Amino acid sequence: MIIISQNLTNYDFPIPKDAIFRINLAWISDLDTLEEILEKHKEYKIFLDLPKNRTKPPNNKYSMTELEPIIKKFDNIKYFAISNVNSSDDIKKFKKFMLDSVIMVPKIESPQGVENIDEIVKSLGAKKIIMLDHDDLYSAILKSNDNPENFQTHIKNLINFCNNNDVTLLRTIGVMFGDDEKRISEYVK
Repeated sequence: MIIISQNLTNYDFPIPKDAIFRINLAWISDLDTLEEILEKHKEYKIFLDLPKNRTKPPNNKYSMTELEPIIKKFDNIKYFAISNVNSSDDIKKFKKFMLDSVIMVPKIESPQGVENIDEIVKSLGAKKIIMLDHDDLYSAILKSNDNPENFQTHIKNLINFCNNNDVTLLRTIGVMFGDDEKRISEYVK
């Protein structure tokens, strides 16, 4: 499984046919733009990423009431990631909006999320996928005055859990930088 930013299509870069496009809603300034992107990339599976309790910019926010009709309209939305999942309660409130064809993917970004991974995974459907945000996990450790050396322990615990319980763990593999980004306003709505 390879998930790439749909922004990669803005460059002359070969996209694998089986790539899944990730659309981070934090970067989407309005829902019309989201629908345009989904329409443009109908041939790809979509990984829609909903920021929840995001404090860093950009910080565009959408409710599930706003997103539900779009999820129903575009059958290429196959994955729905939820940020800052710390317990199964964080998943439950989204389930009523999800189609059976959409796989919910909790994004683990805190020691609490790692510690509660068993209950989080049990709240998912048959296909079990989680996403790890290394940077936010490390930041959460520092904010809670936890020992930074626990960072590696949390990651190892998460990897071991996933390996032992047939859970797919998505992790960042590099980042793309460029010198032609001109958007400023989308950082803060």
